[in-house]
Amino acid sequence: MQVILPYQTSMDVETWKSQLRKGAAELAVLALLETEAKSGIGLLDALELRPEIGLSDGSIYPMLNRLEREGRIEGRWRTPAGGGRGQKLYALTADGRAALKSMRAAWLGFRDELTMIVGEKK
Repeated sequence: MQVILPYQTSMDVETWKSQLRKGAAELAVLALLETEAKSGIGLLDALELRPEIGLSDGSIYPMLNRLEREGRIEGRWRTPAGGGRGQKLYALTADGRAALKSMRAAWLGFRDELTMIVGEKK
């Protein structure tokens, strides 16, 4: 007699959500830098309001370094007028703006098509 086992995925939901976050993290950071330069802490503060995105200081700084090396963002140090510790501000470059435009279009198309398949049922 053949025993049929229930279907089990090799990936649990938390692992799947983690993969979604990794794929969307760069888009989120570039979009947050679209209108104004921000520090790493400023980005984390903005993302803290959106916990489902799930970026931490342990993941954002390596990403910022990579994006800067790739020429998508540029960082510049700002020293407070009254002295004190400086802060690095990140801004989009022309390449970063082009990447954001392409990534946004791809994301919106993906979102729309997946929503048609999955639906928006709650």
